[in-house]
Amino acid sequence: MIPANNHTGFLPITFVLTGIPGTEESQVWISIPFCLMYIVGLFGNSLLLLIIITERSLHEPMYLFLSMLATADLLLSTTAVPKMLDLFWFKAGEISFSACLTQMLFIHVSLTSESAILLAMAFDRYMAICDPLRYSTVLTNPVIKKIGLAVVTRSFSVFFPYIVLLKRLKFCRTNLLPHTYCQEWAITQLACGNITINFWYGVAVSILASGLDAVLIVVSYVLILRAVFRLPIKDARFKALRTCGSHICVILIFYTSFFFSYFAQQYGHIIPSYILNLLANNHVLIPPTLNAIIYGVTTKEILKWVMKLFYQCCSRSFLQNSWCSQKCL
Repeated sequence: MIPANNHTGFLPITFVLTGIPGTEESQVWISIPFCLMYIVGLFGNSLLLLIIITERSLHEPMYLFLSMLATADLLLSTTAVPKMLDLFWFKAGEISFSACLTQMLFIHVSLTSESAILLAMAFDRYMAICDPLRYSTVLTNPVIKKIGLAVVTRSFSVFFPYIVLLKRLKFCRTNLLPHTYCQEWAITQLACGNITINFWYGVAVSILASGLDAVLIVVSYVLILRAVFRLPIKDARFKALRTCGSHICVILIFYTSFFFSYFAQQYGHIIPSYILNLLANNHVLIPPTLNAIIYGVTTKEILKWVMKLFYQCCSRSFLQNSWCSQKCL
């Protein structure tokens, strides 16, 4: 730890993550739901990817975008949660400055990518409902590949300059980070120089990336709902709304956790630090866990293949057990 009265700027070799302040005696218990959520998200999103990749009938725009979302969720949770568990279980809080910046980069790339993918999925639903005759000609496989490339390019482009801004800072307080993973605003608070540029760049990225995506998603769904309620047949309206239901749930989960966590960290000075810290974990734990469950349960084609895989595994296990029993007899 660097003495608090040392005002000579330095570039830390390592940071030390201290976890959630005020909950040191309970961190092992806190790690249990974190670990369970990570396992569920890891298994669920991996299963979604496996089903979509192996089943050619699911190589359609909606499912290709869903595979992108599952990939972003896997990257997000795997970048953040294993280090959290390492900290909770083994008190291994040390992380090099470079590793800290790398973790931060991939967390924000995943979050920004997820926001853009949700926008692409909203556009997919808009085309399917509002302009179905042009759906197959507009959302072709080459176009979807270009959208995926644009998502990744934008995500790296908007946040990489923030990494450069962080690397130029000098630190004169401490290398202790009172959090479970590296967060850009927490690192800037340890700096002894002017962080105005960092602050406003972070605000600009949030508004122009995730904020703009959220606005465009809202506009898309206003147009979708207007088109749906103009349908003359009640069953057709219900079917159109059902196809959007899972996507709307995922959107609400993602943006609620993201913006609530962001604004709580920026303006929640009266909120206890341990609550802020728990809130900061929401957007790296909850969306990756719930997204796979929502799409797995509500999407008929995905649910059918999940049940098929489960049936095949159970049948194979039953046959193996029967063969072993007969051999023993």
